[in-house]
Amino acid sequence: MTEDAGTPSATKPVDTAASTVQTVVERAADLSDDVLKSVEAGQRAAIDAVRKFVDTVDEALPAKDDHPSRRETVIDAALDMADRLVTTQYEFLRSVVRSADRTLRPPDEPAK
Repeated sequence: MTEDAGTPSATKPVDTAASTVQTVVERAADLSDDVLKSVEAGQRAAIDAVRKFVDTVDEALPAKDDHPSRRETVIDAALDMADRLVTTQYEFLRSVVRSADRTLRPPDEPAK
């Protein structure tokens, strides 16, 4: 016999399954961290882009004391666009997390 005397063969599949589950959980956690870092980087880039856009508008359309309407209209539209982009990104992230949760949850565990 080539089996170790102290290790019954019945525990080997359990150990392998536990190891596989742990590996899957670690990979899922790493993926979650990567997704969050990516989303954060995207949000920072969006903020920087809006900041640069506002600076450009400030140079091209200086504010007038009595009616800065064109300038405000352009900046408000840019901020609305940025808000929609961030909202879309947030909804995408929620979808990814929900999907990962469904994939990684054991079949007998109820949904949260």
